[in-house]
This record gives sequence, structure tokens and C-alpha cells, in this order.
Amino acid sequence: MAKISARQLFFFLACVAPVGKIILMPSALVQAANNDLLFPAAANFLLQAGVIFLVMLLSRSNQTFYQLLANTFGKIAAKIISVALTLFLLYCALLPILEQKLFVQSIFYDTLPSLIAFAPFFIFSAYLCAKQLSSLGRVWDIIAPISIVGFFGIIVLAVGNADFGALMPVGAGGGKGFLSGTAYTMLWFYDSLLVLMLMGRFEYKKGMAWKAAVFYLVGAAAVLFFLAVFYGIFSDIAIRQIFAFAKISRYFSAITVLGRIDYIFIYALGLVMAFYCAMPMQAAAECLSDAFGGGTLRSALYSVGINAVMLTITIALDYSFGSVRDTVGYRLFWLFPAVCVGLPLLALCLRRKKYEQIR
Repeated sequence: MAKISARQLFFFLACVAPVGKIILMPSALVQAANNDLLFPAAANFLLQAGVIFLVMLLSRSNQTFYQLLANTFGKIAAKIISVALTLFLLYCALLPILEQKLFVQSIFYDTLPSLIAFAPFFIFSAYLCAKQLSSLGRVWDIIAPISIVGFFGIIVLAVGNADFGALMPVGAGGGKGFLSGTAYTMLWFYDSLLVLMLMGRFEYKKGMAWKAAVFYLVGAAAVLFFLAVFYGIFSDIAIRQIFAFAKISRYFSAITVLGRIDYIFIYALGLVMAFYCAMPMQAAAECLSDAFGGGTLRSALYSVGINAVMLTITIALDYSFGSVRDTVGYRLFWLFPAVCVGLPLLALCLRRKKYEQIR
């Protein structure tokens, strides 16, 4: 089985994972923390970087998470935990899929019914989910430069219109704003769980743990700068500016002459977001393959089943995004730190001796 190289993993952490945080998270942060939105985001990024560092240390065994489970608890318990983890990965994917659907409908295809405009995503996702997670390395080699060009293209067009003085005074949101901003945006921070699912798909080399954390923080710094530019442009009305990355560049002076040239960069980031949005479902399919066996036919069945379920849920919740956001992001926000932080920490206690996988 081909494995993900260190370079490809670092591309994911620095260039792909951060992109999923710039659709609806900026306006959610403003709602919770006002102009102190940078601090809750930084806290979540630092927490994820720390957990990713520990997961990378765990990956020195070069075993998958399922193998560690089976080695510690036995095959039956490992299968049960894998099914529960599959369901949580689909739970992680739910809100990003819904926000991606709203984004596609609102920005790209505002005259088409949302389901018709977004349905092709599930065809793309079904193809991706039928592939092993290790195949993502080649994808990241391609989309990482696209992500960099798209992100910096938008920032260059937008930064001249930002008033960074709007971020003052520091601390206006107080402790309550910091805590609520940190808690209610945790639903976008499941990267440590994805890295846990990548275990065994890359070969650990000396120094990869701290390098992975540093590369993730490089991407985090880019997102924090984006948030500063976003608030510097919209200030008091930032709370209403959903799909922020598609809006901050439209005030560039040359756009009145050249047209919406920023759409080049918006489409580039939209492509990267599609891959990132599908990744939890691909990890869920891989989780089932680890537990119950893979192969071309079974992987295809897992993929079709997962995407059919998510498509059905998306149709059922077509007009209920607000309710889903309240439930996932506010009432049940604690599930994300409990699993995405707690599970990797508990995984450090698993037995790491050589395990011969038996189906």
C-alpha cells in the first residue's frame, strides 16, 4: 500500500485543513466574541496543534488506530468502537456539508434549487470515499498550491480595505466572550481526529511530531490574519457577513473596471473545501474497511452507503440549517473536545506492540 509522505501530510495540515474554517466560522466568532474573535480561534488552533503533536508521537508505532484498538481490547471491541467512530465522523461532516451547500447555492448557483446545485458533490464524494486515505497524498500535492494561490489572492485584494483599528480595544469581549467563542466554534476543529485516522498511512520519521504541529500553526496564523482582515473590513456588521472569504475581496478598487476577478480565487478555495468537506466521510469509510475488511467491492459499498445516508440527511434538513447549527454548535458542542481531544489522549494508553491483523 502506498503511503502518504511527510511532505504531503504537512501540505494537508498547513494548506488544506485551515480552509474549512473560513466559510461560516468568522461570523460565528463575531457573534460570540465581537472584536476579540482572534483569541478564541487561536485557543482552538493551539489545542488542536498540541493534540496533533501527541497523535504524531503515537504514530511512531506505524500501526493504524484500529490495530491499536484490536491489540488492546480485542477484535470485537475494536469493531464496536470503529462503528461508533464512524458515526461520529459522519456527525463531524454534517454541518460542513450543509454550510458548503449554502455556499454553493448562494455564491455560485443562486438561481438553481439548492439540491440540484449541490447534488454533484455526493457523486464526487462517493468516488473519493471509495479510495483509501493513503491516496489523499497525491491529492494534497495538487490542491495545496491551489489553496495557497486562492487564499493569498483574496487576501491581497482585501487587505488594503481593512481597518485593523476595529480590533481595538483588546479584551472588550471579556472572559465570557472568549469562552463562548472557543466553545461554540469547536465544531470546526476536528483535525486531530482526522490525523488519528491517518495513522498507519504514513511512515513516521524523526522530528515529524513537532514539524506537524508547526505546519498546522502556520496554517492557523494565515486563518488568524484572515479573521483580522475580515473584521477590519466589516467591523460592526461582520456578524451578518456569512461566507466571509467570498465577500472581503469585492471592495478592491479595480473590480469596478475588471469585474469580479476575485472569483478566480474563490473557485480555487471552493475546490479545496470540497476535498476537505468530504474527508470525514472518507475517513468513516476507511474506518469500516479497517474493521470489516476492504477490497474494491466492499469499499465501494461503504462509500455508496455513507454518501446515500448523508444525501438523505441533507435533503431532510434542507430548510433546517439554523436548527442544526444550534444543536451541533451550541447544545452539543462538548462532543467535539470530548472525542477529538479526549480520544487521541486515551489512544496514548493503547498497546503498541506488533500486531498481526486478523479479520
